[in-house]
Amino acid sequence: MEPTEPQKPEPAEPQKPSRSPFRKAALEYSRTAGREQGDVLQLSPAWSRWTYHVLVWLLLSGVVYCLVGRVNTYASGPGLIRVEGRTDLTLPIASVVATVQVVPGQRVEAGQELVTFRAEDEASTLERLEREFELQLIRFMRDPSDEAARQALTSLSAERDLAQARVEARTLRAPHTGLVGDVRIQPGQFLPAGTRALSLVAEDAPVTLLAVLPGYARPFLRPGMPLRVELDGFRYEYRELTIESVGDQVIGPTEVRRFLGPDLADAVAVEGPVVLVKASLPSHTFVNEGRVLSYFDGMPSRVEARVRSERILVVLLPALKGLFHHE
Repeated sequence: MEPTEPQKPEPAEPQKPSRSPFRKAALEYSRTAGREQGDVLQLSPAWSRWTYHVLVWLLLSGVVYCLVGRVNTYASGPGLIRVEGRTDLTLPIASVVATVQVVPGQRVEAGQELVTFRAEDEASTLERLEREFELQLIRFMRDPSDEAARQALTSLSAERDLAQARVEARTLRAPHTGLVGDVRIQPGQFLPAGTRALSLVAEDAPVTLLAVLPGYARPFLRPGMPLRVELDGFRYEYRELTIESVGDQVIGPTEVRRFLGPDLADAVAVEGPVVLVKASLPSHTFVNEGRVLSYFDGMPSRVEARVRSERILVVLLPALKGLFHHE
């Protein structure tokens, strides 16, 4: 028996390249995942859906806010605290200050001596007239029928009273009970007639606020409107007041300085036409960080008054003003 030759393995047929655009692994996953042909690809994550709802809600809220929301316009300007009922004591004649017997803030009674002035000539004249009056009085008492002595007494009495009044005029007294304000004199100082020596404020004097607002705001201002005040040096501490009176005229800086007087004319920087507004403060004191502080005449502040209120939609689209002209 002849030995058989071992059979040679047939060469494997070369695989034909796949013409499908999908990878074999992708096709296998599609068959095993149970997906049906034509399903929509799930590309959007979950957060995109609720973000869309939030954006729609914000858009609707913004539209509603523009319809109902309003923008306020304020007129602002400087203000001054004024203490009403202040009495300025001035010199009737030119004098030299002898003594100052009070200090600012001191309480005085009516008739109390405040300041004395040098009166050497008046005092010597009064002393001379008193001696002459005593001599004539002695002469008259010795002989009551002496007509010359009687006439001399009458004349000397009138001159003595006049000299006494001149001496008294050299003393400044309190016309009423109150608190001493600003004292601007010192002993030895020569002062011409009409100079203000000091001021006297009644204890129950009201405290008011004088505001200087721009002139364009005058048609919008009226008594009863709110007024917001911020004292200089006390930032973000606002006080709400009520307007009591508004000036009938729009005035210029020169008239404002004349109204304030020489003491406060330079305390307020005024430019252009303005209107004066007045409001009352509820008390003589205010509270700051737990401390009770007092108002003083001339304290500066910043004042704001709302003069106009418009819808936000009208501000964004001025052409719509005709639709809201009744407001």
